[in-house]
Amino acid sequence: MIEIKELRKSYRSKRRNGTTTVDAVNGVDLSVAEGEIFGFLGPNGAGKTTTLRMLATLLAPDSGQARIAGVDLLADPAGVRRHIGYVAQGGGTWDEVTAREELVLQGRMHGLAKAEAQQRAAEALAAFQLDEYGDRWCKTYSGGQRRRLDIALGVVHRPKVLFLDEPTAGLDPQSRAHMWEEVRRLRAEGMTVFLTTHYLDEADSLCDRIAIIDHGRIVAEGTPDQLKQQISGNVVVVGLGGPTAQAETLLKDKPYVLKLETEGEDALRLYVDAGETAIPQVMRELTDGGVALSTIALHRPSLDDVFLTKTGRSLRES
Repeated sequence: MIEIKELRKSYRSKRRNGTTTVDAVNGVDLSVAEGEIFGFLGPNGAGKTTTLRMLATLLAPDSGQARIAGVDLLADPAGVRRHIGYVAQGGGTWDEVTAREELVLQGRMHGLAKAEAQQRAAEALAAFQLDEYGDRWCKTYSGGQRRRLDIALGVVHRPKVLFLDEPTAGLDPQSRAHMWEEVRRLRAEGMTVFLTTHYLDEADSLCDRIAIIDHGRIVAEGTPDQLKQQISGNVVVVGLGGPTAQAETLLKDKPYVLKLETEGEDALRLYVDAGETAIPQVMRELTDGGVALSTIALHRPSLDDVFLTKTGRSLRES
């Protein structure tokens, strides 16, 4: 449903010492299957939104190729727009308008006859559990209700592909969970969903496949389980009573430590083959070396561990 080859976008940035070129998207290759929920994971500034805006025809690529629902992005952007829905991170509803009015207007703008637009609006209000509030002004809605309306506006014309930019940013946990249910429902109805997020649990729970982008490049791609399986063994997080330097010296060359990373000023993250056998050895080594140990915990590899391995930093910290 989505095919991207060598997509690029750069910007000119003014700095004290002159103007420089920033590569926001630097040669992205992706393929998204029909009926898939595909997640674009990365920190702010990694190139997620720029990529999404190019695919939604809001930004022109500098170079590269893309096809959306079989339509060439560069040759026929208007044709692409007929097949897609787009929901921006900031939303697009007005305060002193009702949800029903918004939906009817959106349907009319997509070329629907008035009666059909009104019917679609009623169906969308019911599908997104907004019919109780459909004739109230949008300024009376909660954040979750308003975000559901944003997505209803993006699908009222029944697109083949839906682009969602940070669909749950700023929502409370209950509203986020409800939003996940709505996205899954759209996929069950046959829609392909391409979403950007920087929430690890959202990508892990919701997406069929994920691409991790950093500095405008794809650094990893696969299902959540496939990506986590790339990190062998377990993760042991050691909390210390002070700076990590002495503990690093004691542990960095031990055969059971595959990789060692600092986590803040007073903790270490150790990648080991088997956490159950490594933990007693770590505790013994630190105790014998006179290092104060405050906590020690065993974790299975997570998407954040994948990101840390691929980019050298934690997505949570980013």
